[in-house]
Amino acid sequence: MTDASSLTGRLLVAMPGIGDTRFEHAVILICAHGPDHAMGLRLDSPAQGVDLKTVLDKLDAPAPEQAIGRPVLMGGPVERERGFVLHTDDWSVGADTLPFGDGLAMTGTREALAAMTDEISGPRRSTLLLGYAGWGEGQLEDELAENVWLTADADLDLIFDGDHESKWARALAQMGVDAGRLSSQGGRA
Repeated sequence: MTDASSLTGRLLVAMPGIGDTRFEHAVILICAHGPDHAMGLRLDSPAQGVDLKTVLDKLDAPAPEQAIGRPVLMGGPVERERGFVLHTDDWSVGADTLPFGDGLAMTGTREALAAMTDEISGPRRSTLLLGYAGWGEGQLEDELAENVWLTADADLDLIFDGDHESKWARALAQMGVDAGRLSSQGGRA
């Protein structure tokens, strides 16, 4: 796979009838995509009953007031106990931070968790996700060929906003697609 065909930094938007309840109406940001794997974070699935303060308390980390009520997202079904801080690329922990796409980065350290609530030296925008979506060699390409996903440009406002319920429909609308007109039936011309 050439860099030109990589989906890193792009969005996957689930088609109706995806056939996997874990990904119905999903909007996934692809953080890494190469010839043998792909990894992404689901942006529209808040973890029920968990906020950033809950996570920080569980880790015995300082939990400032800004952490109360701040949603934590379910990034995907793989390694659900593992946390990833998705953030703007204006903040980094050196080699522990993976920059990707246009203005985005991902860090999986305690420093990143602390930085999320630091309005002075932390990233401009950030969110914590638990777990990730992963694909093996050729799996994502096969799903794309089967019209399971649409691909879209990443948009920082869509990625980081808190309106998770309408994120799927808004991602489609940004592509000029009316969610109400999509069919769950695929076809080939």
